[in-house]
Amino acid sequence: MITFTPRDKVSNYWTLIGPILSIILTVIFGLLIFTFLGFDPAETLYQIFISPFSRIDRVSDIFVKACPLIIVGIGLMFCFKANVWNIGAEGQFIMGTLLAGAFALLFPNVETKLLLICMLIIGFIGGALWAFIPAILKTRLNVNEILVSLMLVYVAMLFIDFIVRGPLRDPMSFGFPLSKPYPDGALIDKISFPGIGYLGQLHYGILFIIFLIPLTWIFINKTLGGFKINVLGSAPKAARFAGFSKDRITMTVLLLSGGLAGVAGVIEVSANIGQLQPEVSFGYGFTAIIVAFLGRLSPVGILFAGIIIATVKLGADNAQMTMGIPKVVTGLFEGILLFFLLTGETLQKYKIKWSWNK
Repeated sequence: MITFTPRDKVSNYWTLIGPILSIILTVIFGLLIFTFLGFDPAETLYQIFISPFSRIDRVSDIFVKACPLIIVGIGLMFCFKANVWNIGAEGQFIMGTLLAGAFALLFPNVETKLLLICMLIIGFIGGALWAFIPAILKTRLNVNEILVSLMLVYVAMLFIDFIVRGPLRDPMSFGFPLSKPYPDGALIDKISFPGIGYLGQLHYGILFIIFLIPLTWIFINKTLGGFKINVLGSAPKAARFAGFSKDRITMTVLLLSGGLAGVAGVIEVSANIGQLQPEVSFGYGFTAIIVAFLGRLSPVGILFAGIIIATVKLGADNAQMTMGIPKVVTGLFEGILLFFLLTGETLQKYKIKWSWNK
């Protein structure tokens, strides 16, 4: 029999060393898998972890890839800290993007960036509205938010596919399911450096993260609202005794999480795609769950975790192109990493005792 006993005190040392150990174990097990499949482990290690830093433009692409992961991860941080399990950030990402993109297409000749600001607001509203569904079902009917938010992801995927193939389809797309291109006012410009020019796909949407991280850190650590979220997640009985409304906090964190996922979608599409298509997200909402836990539910930690995961994703793409490693195999890295993160989280909070009955 296996018994889990809650620890009296969580070790600060383990909180720091846990994610690092998870990454090391992921690398070791990943290399064992690649070796078993007949790939050179040293070359695989180079392609995944070193090649993304081999050129300055590739380094900039890491930040571009990390941008949506960090924004969505910070949104999920609010939920997970309150012990609310939003697994549907992918759907909220899609719906925020769709609503903002449809709004942008109403103004085909607008060049002012005021349109982009409006899109960010509408994207936040779109993602929040999609998160409102599991929120209201959770608070009013006590329906499990994991199942509802996850199932709504597939509804969002099918809905944007229908919209892009139907009402918003560009007649000049030559049969492809694409909307008309965004107007200039809806696009996020690339960053140009004096004497250097453009560095890969680096864009001004990165600046959103620079403001988001300190603001969320202040909110979580220095405000009453952040204190309520932390107390509800770590000590629900104490939160109830203090008079904190569980339903109100649940509703708030889900709306914040969904809204930030929608904003991440607007930035990603406006900066890198420039029009709506059936696949506006490439699993960012799901990958951000790993980013949030790898960052130990801390805004600064999520920043570094997003960069690490983005590096692995770009490195996996390099390994696929140069070594012919299947994409499915490189995707194992994320699953293995999540496994070790959750294992470390369990060992951090519980003592495991084994007993055998005669």
